[in-house]
Amino acid sequence: MALDAYRRKRDFTRTREPQGGEVEAPGHAYLIQKHAARRLHYDLRLEMDGVLKSWAVTRGPSLVTGEKRLAVHVEDHPLDYGSFEGTIPKGEYGGGTVLLWDRGSWEPVGDAAKGYKKGHLEFELHGEKLSGRWHLVRMAPRRGEKADNWLLMKVEDAAARPEGAPDILEEMPDSVKTGRTLDAIAKGEDPPVPPKSVKAKVAKPRAATKAKASGKAKASTPSGDAAPLPAFVEPALATLVAKAPGGKLWIHEIKYDGYRLQARLDLTAKGKSRVKLLTRSGLDWTPRFGPALAAALEALPAENALIDGELVVENGAGVSNFSLLQQDLSEGRHDRFIYYAFDLLHLDGRDLRPLPLTERKRLLELLLRQAAEGLRYSEHLTEDGGDMLRHACRLSLEGLVSKRADAPYRSGRGKDWVKSKCAFRQEFVIGGFTPSTAAKNAIGSLVLGVHEAGKLVCVGRVGTGFSQTVARDLHAQLSRRERARSPFAKALTAEERRGVTFVAPDLVAEVEFRGWTGDHHLRHAAFRGLREDKPAREIVREKPVEGESMAPEGSAARSKVKLTHPDRVYWPEEGITKQGLADYYAEVWRHILPFVVARPLALLRCPDGIASQCFFQKHSWRGMNKAIKVRKDKDGEELLTIGDLDGLIALVQSGALEIHPWGAPLADVERPDMLIFDLDPGEGVGWDGVVDGAREIRARLEAQGLAAFVKTSGGKGLHVVAPLKPKATWEKAKAFTKTLADSLAADDPDRFIAVATKARRKGRIFIDYLRNGRGATAVAAYCPRARAGAGVSMPVAWEELDQLAGAAQFTLADAPARLAHLAADPWDDFRAAAVPLPEAAGGRRRKT
Repeated sequence: MALDAYRRKRDFTRTREPQGGEVEAPGHAYLIQKHAARRLHYDLRLEMDGVLKSWAVTRGPSLVTGEKRLAVHVEDHPLDYGSFEGTIPKGEYGGGTVLLWDRGSWEPVGDAAKGYKKGHLEFELHGEKLSGRWHLVRMAPRRGEKADNWLLMKVEDAAARPEGAPDILEEMPDSVKTGRTLDAIAKGEDPPVPPKSVKAKVAKPRAATKAKASGKAKASTPSGDAAPLPAFVEPALATLVAKAPGGKLWIHEIKYDGYRLQARLDLTAKGKSRVKLLTRSGLDWTPRFGPALAAALEALPAENALIDGELVVENGAGVSNFSLLQQDLSEGRHDRFIYYAFDLLHLDGRDLRPLPLTERKRLLELLLRQAAEGLRYSEHLTEDGGDMLRHACRLSLEGLVSKRADAPYRSGRGKDWVKSKCAFRQEFVIGGFTPSTAAKNAIGSLVLGVHEAGKLVCVGRVGTGFSQTVARDLHAQLSRRERARSPFAKALTAEERRGVTFVAPDLVAEVEFRGWTGDHHLRHAAFRGLREDKPAREIVREKPVEGESMAPEGSAARSKVKLTHPDRVYWPEEGITKQGLADYYAEVWRHILPFVVARPLALLRCPDGIASQCFFQKHSWRGMNKAIKVRKDKDGEELLTIGDLDGLIALVQSGALEIHPWGAPLADVERPDMLIFDLDPGEGVGWDGVVDGAREIRARLEAQGLAAFVKTSGGKGLHVVAPLKPKATWEKAKAFTKTLADSLAADDPDRFIAVATKARRKGRIFIDYLRNGRGATAVAAYCPRARAGAGVSMPVAWEELDQLAGAAQFTLADAPARLAHLAADPWDDFRAAAVPLPEAAGGRRRKT
């Protein structure tokens, strides 16, 4: 058996080390224990096949790339050894003090079983101290050598450190579980006391002796009413408001886009259900989220607790995304889950609900101060709510939840908690569907409703936001619910009934939309996921308490162009359809108009979406919509152009996913009215480097008297754009930009390169000035990219750059909400800032 060697070496009547029990579910636990035995070493343990594979790393791990640390392979340990911290008696195997130095999860690169057998494991750590990629490589045995020696090495990545950098073993020597030192554990000392701000309001736990005997560090029990741990507490719910409240009575938290879950921890319970994750209706969903989150909760320093929070999956920009959460759940993936805890209702025999929110959150923060990576405290801010909401919306967050700082925890929907959103978003009952016109056994749209006076009322359809997998899954689920009669109280019109299959109204969809039409139907709706945690009978139309005015001012523009196959999916992973792209352009029409109308255009067409063939198009084609116009260049070549929204939607109909205009208008095509510098980062260049490069170009342009504006590329880099009065020729514009790019590369050749050779770009930024020749193009502002993620090339203010996570921060899904909540358009004075092209270029950056 896997643990025979482990058990033979230990006398469990003398040592408190765990014997090891039955494994309930496989996982990917990782930990390192600092072990002061005959000599100090660090025990690396990785969960595989229901046990902890273990290596004794003699000098401990090093973050210096390529530095080899001897790791002696030792016997397998049981999974519950991962929480062990204490002293092994002298004379016993491994006698000495054990400290839990790091913990988290690990992710193998490739097949872990094959790598382990071969003697080369490559993996990624997600710990509290260690992260990034690592290698474990078995050494060839020497003659007569019995030890199974391996080498532990750090891969070069963002988590690595250069030689001479602080040693993490010295920088962070103490326990991640209790905060104690080796000496403190050897002496049997209790964990460090809470900060003074909290200490005055907590009392000594009655079960401290029991906790010490079990080896679990225990938090102090706070003031509050003595009460047994409840099985479930009906959650507090936020009321929708049009504006976030201001004043000192309120605190503000980010509104997360996930599943509301109550985490119930009861380590004194007998049996297996010591940790439960309960939905807002009290359903036990613990098994759905894998073992890591439950293990992180179980490791908290408490005998019992009830925590209110939200489980999310974040995108690359660090923003929670409900669609990604649903995708991970459907695929059985558990490694990206994050549980944000924002309230503490019960702790160690005390009911905390009567306490003020600020006190509950302070105790919660204390409880989570050394929690595992997937378990996070939800920070709050006390600034003005209106300012906070605008800031959240500009960063493409969902909105805010504002809470009265002095209020107790009250179950149900009330006014102590209020929510303000960046866009309309709520749940709807699914009453029917139409099949896809572009794929078999998939849905094309959902027919939605809400309850009014106990009756289901139709509010229209949603036809975008379904990935191909989701469209097929929904078709399978809804086909089983098919019924002959409509579930809606009122008869639908002939147009509303067209192609609809009615279903039993028991499934709930979460939908984002841009407002309501005059007949109370959804406008520009996008599917975001199924809400299995909310019963259909409770779904009603949400209205802000101050009234209906929550939508952005003005209505979207309308086009007369008819889309064929509007449910054709252009971005498969994001579920963005042809209709979804058309809706987006209708929303941002007034913003994108100056950059695409009456200019020569090059198009990247993907008629069947980004997963199929894409190609550039500069000339007309057979069957082209009449709203797309053709003009003749001086050499007789065709130039494509559009003159209005109909032209833009005609491009959508043709599968044009990227629009690349010239830097000159048709009216004066020989003289450019803007300069464009495309910063293309090579391998190894971080986002901060790209931002610094853009600012360097800005400084040099301003030194020449030009204004500089910036936008994300929607891909990897940034575009710095300078408006011009159209007086200079293309030749002069290109020469100017080349000189500036060359001077930048000459001044700092380690950071910048001005030639297009890809082999020389590693670690440097290519300053692409070639966008400024006659006939050259760059992706338009506000235009999406034909890449996974559906990133948008978004104009931003210079001061926003430090708040962004990357060039694809803004997407088709969230860009309209950002634009609706901008206090001022960062490119509002773009044309007004235009000046003639100066004669010289390449001036050094002005000193400040």
